[in-house]
Amino acid sequence: MTLREDADFIIKESISTVLPDKATSKALKEKDFGTGELRLVAAGKAAWQMAQAADRTLGSRIRSGVVVTKYEHVKGAIANYRCFEAGHPVPDENSFIATQAALDSVQGLKEQDTVLFLLSGGGSALFEKPLISREEMQDITKQLLASGADITEMNTIRKRLSAVKGGRFAELCSPAKVYCIVLSDILGDPLDMIASGPAYPDSSTKEDAFAIVKKYHLILTDHAKELLRQETPKVLTNVETVITGSVRELCRAAEKAAGDCGYDTVFLTDHLDCEAREAGAFMGDIALSHQNVKKSTAYIAGGETVVHLKGHGRGGRNQELALSAAEHLDTCYNTAVFSIGSDGTDGPTDAAGGYTDENTKALLAQKGLLIYTILEENDAYNGLQKSDGLIITGPTGTNVNDLSVILIKR
Repeated sequence: MTLREDADFIIKESISTVLPDKATSKALKEKDFGTGELRLVAAGKAAWQMAQAADRTLGSRIRSGVVVTKYEHVKGAIANYRCFEAGHPVPDENSFIATQAALDSVQGLKEQDTVLFLLSGGGSALFEKPLISREEMQDITKQLLASGADITEMNTIRKRLSAVKGGRFAELCSPAKVYCIVLSDILGDPLDMIASGPAYPDSSTKEDAFAIVKKYHLILTDHAKELLRQETPKVLTNVETVITGSVRELCRAAEKAAGDCGYDTVFLTDHLDCEAREAGAFMGDIALSHQNVKKSTAYIAGGETVVHLKGHGRGGRNQELALSAAEHLDTCYNTAVFSIGSDGTDGPTDAAGGYTDENTKALLAQKGLLIYTILEENDAYNGLQKSDGLIITGPTGTNVNDLSVILIKR
């Protein structure tokens, strides 16, 4: 097998291992919901797949369901559920319509009833009822994305501007119980930050929020500032939460798949959280430093990097990481770096990530393109497209951060 074929195999096997179906079904089979009504709400990039697993497990026991996920992530009808597609990473009108439908579905419940809440990454944009205007919510989200704020910082702000985030959705379900199954997309699995914690007490404070506003020079209206001064719920007594997956499991799956391809494996980290270009340079340098290995070796990292937008091109953090690594690979032998988002989408593109090897820099140079210039324009998508380095998987149905791998084949 070629390096690219090895990479494709590792990607396929790793993602298939962390799909939420089995984990969701297991969490449900072990749960007794009593005799009250059971209603389902699923939100996030993996919402459709999690809801489908719930339907297969519980069937007609679930009286009704509302599913809200990203565009092109609904793969068919599910029982008597209403499925919505909405905007990500910036919420749009469909986000608000779908969330209101979810809120309507949990009204009038009693203490013996339960809301089965299936939550995955992307829920911050998809599951939203803003307390400010739609336009300002979208503007603030765009400011945060462009600033390079990490996901925890973004959610600290967004949960205070929302009627459903920061534990407020669980309050709206009261007196009914909430059984929350979470597919984690944040390093360390902080439950109050995953999808901005709609059903978990908020550990962040208003002081934290204003520190982020100052740090990134965010432009807010007086109304938005007033909302940041109001504290979110710190105690919730009607919620039980189970985590079903994380980036560490993704890395373990990659280790096994690489081993099946004949590679020795070195686990680097599951907390890669720096600038994407810096992470790519670091991965390239690791590859360069280990060219004397005698056996095929895979170096594996998981996490979620960030991009500070300066240019006007197309791309995403994984594409930038892979292309940045290529700057350091041109003197290597039989060596590649790839990086993917486990959800199958990277930034506002149809690519999951990027693949580069020791030939990428020369291929681009032949077309009059410099990697540095491409990255300065944040145009990694087009750079990778011209060097046959785009990784396209389509939506995967899961979302547990990103996977970055160095392959040295001997």
